[in-house]
Amino acid sequence: MSETNTAPKPEKKPIIFSGIQPSGTLTLGNYIGALRNFSKLQDDYDCIYSIVDMHAITVRQNPADLRRRCMELAAIYIASGIDPKKSLIYCQSHVSAHAELAWVLNCFTYMGEMSRMTQYKDKCAKHADNINVGLFDYPVLMAADILLYQTNLVPVGVDQRQHLEICRDIAMRFNGIYGDVFTIPEGYIPKVGAKIMSLQDPTKKMSKSDPEETFISLLDDADTIRRKIKRAVTDSDGEIRFDPENKPGVSNLLSIMSALGAGDVETLAAEMAGKGYGDLKARTTDCVIAALEPLQAEYKRLIADKTYLQGILDENAKTAAYLANKTLRKVQKKVGFAARIYEQAAGRGYALCGLLLFVWCD
Repeated sequence: MSETNTAPKPEKKPIIFSGIQPSGTLTLGNYIGALRNFSKLQDDYDCIYSIVDMHAITVRQNPADLRRRCMELAAIYIASGIDPKKSLIYCQSHVSAHAELAWVLNCFTYMGEMSRMTQYKDKCAKHADNINVGLFDYPVLMAADILLYQTNLVPVGVDQRQHLEICRDIAMRFNGIYGDVFTIPEGYIPKVGAKIMSLQDPTKKMSKSDPEETFISLLDDADTIRRKIKRAVTDSDGEIRFDPENKPGVSNLLSIMSALGAGDVETLAAEMAGKGYGDLKARTTDCVIAALEPLQAEYKRLIADKTYLQGILDENAKTAAYLANKTLRKVQKKVGFAARIYEQAAGRGYALCGLLLFVWCD
């Protein structure tokens, strides 16, 4: 008589999805608010990190630069502590299911919803010469990114909450018609360091799309970091205290140090009592340089080995495509698309279709 295996199945981990555009240099704000936390999540969650190059082309890109930045971002992901054996790191454009699901979701999204997106209005102001449909439709592709993987949690900054809400609305609308197809994602917002502000306008979030002096790049050398922080906007009263409303510049520097492990902001302010802003900036500079040195060293090692990075992207894209297509096929069946029986003989079928298409076009 055979024994029944009564060992409990391993508990399924919640899925986290996040995407970053390869459209410019990542900043210290990206590191503190997102990248640094990613490596802390990979033991407790199934993490999927996408290089969202399809989103990037809503703004005109130099093709060679875009390809290079995709590789650089992969290196930064890994250098920041993400293990490609534990987490998926891949290029969005390598998984066609993102675009296919986005089209279906477009048909369940209303124009009024999209026109209320504040980021669309902001980007139109910045790129008035190229207000394209992709820019308007950006949140639907973002929804597809998230829903393809039955995502439970999405790390979002305050400025991305609106996009997550419309993703949830689209998913609930679709589920209301066709049943429980999509997992409804929740936001994951770190309590500390979620929003680092501009060095030149500390009432605004630090952004890689702003002038270079306003942010610290993850790849800035020590002299550049020192120069940028030395020029950071503070105020004229000379008192070091944490007061984001009345002293945003000083508070931003205290927040940066706190997020990098120097202590809580109130303790830091007490330690700096009676000292000048020059001392505050010098200490902040030391914290930033020390935090970025290991990442920069590992990045240089990785970026020198393009073959390794390409291998990671290729293998991870295969896994991502497998997971994404499980959801996509379910969606296609629900909305009534014809079954893809020919996939069982994919190689032969695709070759024949290619031949027929050529003859017809000729």
